[in-house]
Amino acid sequence: MTQLPDNHPLSATETDALRTRQRERNKVMALILGLLVILFFAISIVKIAAKPPHAAGEGAEQAEQS
Repeated sequence: MTQLPDNHPLSATETDALRTRQRERNKVMALILGLLVILFFAISIVKIAAKPPHAAGEGAEQAEQS
């Protein structure tokens, strides 16, 4: 059987410890999110920079063939 959680009020020390853990977890999540944003931005820049130059009229030729 599963135990039901205690619904007793937290003491000031327990509340402070809980808030400290939440703050640390939030900092780690913010760091991970920031790194993902930087990674996606870098990938986008690399993909844009690596794109070959578009030849004039290239799109028109493909549209006529289909």
